[in-house]
Amino acid sequence: MQNLTENQKHRYLEAAHRVADYGLVRCSSGNLSWRLENDLAAVSASKTWLADITEDQIAICSIKDGQCLNGKQPSIETVFHLGVLRNRADVNVVLHFQSPWATAVACGDPGKLDFNVIIEVPFYIGQPGIVDLLAPGSAELAEAVIESLNQHELVIMKNHGLVTVGKDFNDAIQKACFFELACQILLCQNQMNIIPPEIADKLTGA
Repeated sequence: MQNLTENQKHRYLEAAHRVADYGLVRCSSGNLSWRLENDLAAVSASKTWLADITEDQIAICSIKDGQCLNGKQPSIETVFHLGVLRNRADVNVVLHFQSPWATAVACGDPGKLDFNVIIEVPFYIGQPGIVDLLAPGSAELAEAVIESLNQHELVIMKNHGLVTVGKDFNDAIQKACFFELACQILLCQNQMNIIPPEIADKLTGA
């Protein structure tokens, strides 16, 4: 049976608790995965509350074939977590979150919005991808999210929530927090000053 080291447990649990502390999830919404060595990933277990997660709620899965190696039941969305980790060597963390303002945007028509209202969006995130409403845990949703995250750093799942990626925990959490802030600004303001494309383009990937 595969086990995490004490250091790995501490780093994963601390990150999961921070996700909740920043208000990025509610109760059992959201899930978190982290690339380990030897083609393995730590994934939050099914129905886990990230605010209260313990070491007994961390599933260890093979990135290659999805097999769970420590007897836990991983999140229903594990297929897209592992698919993203397979496809993108630059990504070590995948975070599915459901913060209130960003989820409100996901329940509307996000394709009509320009999220470049703060410089952190073009700098850290770029243009988000959008995935149509598909059944949670379905192969169709996993395929759509994986495909979109091949080209984007953050994906909006309509009427569901968001998925973002990062090279480490801080990177993924920061993208989620900045996108939440951008959505809050968009929904609170009637008149919006958008960052001009010529400036946003210079920030993207800087």
